Amino acid sequence: MGNITKIMKKEELDHIATSLSDLKNLPNSKLVEFMDKLSMEYEDTKTFIINSTLHLDAVENLYNKILKEYETRT
Repeated sequence: MGNITKIMKKEELDHIATSLSDLKNLPNSKLVEFMDKLSMEYEDTKTFIINSTLHLDAVENLYNKILKEYETRT
């Protein structure tokens, strides 16, 4: 699991969330900036979750193989 993605800082996400109260008055450039950041965050988070799931599955499979061998010896 060598590739750790950059997860958006909580402050950055909070800033976008608080900007929603004034969404109608934000310029298009700000909307595009927010959409780009959120799209990247979504993709990075999705990739992180998939990679974490694959890692967890690999750990579980190794554990089960070792456990099976251990149980044959006891």
